[in-house]
Amino acid sequence: MLVFMRGGFWLPIPEQGLFAPMPLTYTIIPELHLVYVRYWGVANIGESMQVFAQYASDPDFRADQKHLIDLKDVVEYERSFPELIKLQAEKADTLMQSKTPNLMVYYAPNRNSHSMARTILKSWDGLGATVGLIAQTEHQALSMLGLGVQSFAELPMRSA
Repeated sequence: MLVFMRGGFWLPIPEQGLFAPMPLTYTIIPELHLVYVRYWGVANIGESMQVFAQYASDPDFRADQKHLIDLKDVVEYERSFPELIKLQAEKADTLMQSKTPNLMVYYAPNRNSHSMARTILKSWDGLGATVGLIAQTEHQALSMLGLGVQSFAELPMRSA
């Protein structure tokens, strides 16, 4: 059983009768034509699939939105390349509605996040749906996206 919260899901913890947040969320910033995705903790492919499906059905979703994927707080990630390829194929079906490849910038300032970003970029090879870049600083990531701000804190995020 999953319970929806805008931009993510809550996962049940049956033995405690509680719900814990998935280690990712998204925020669409329509005025910047951008989706900001944030991962933390242990990144799981199944959870990524669920949140991408929610993003793709969001009323503010646009197939050609730029993506800023913040991986700075990832401590580990699922390393099932076949499952990752399956996820990317599903994403490509949705994102290829755009006339041009999507720009995806992965903010990966540390070893774990950089490893995850490289794995993701490798999984996009040959699909033609995205142009993926890795940034090591917030400023670099924002510059790659052509945004006129210096840090993520300056992005016009709205809470649900």
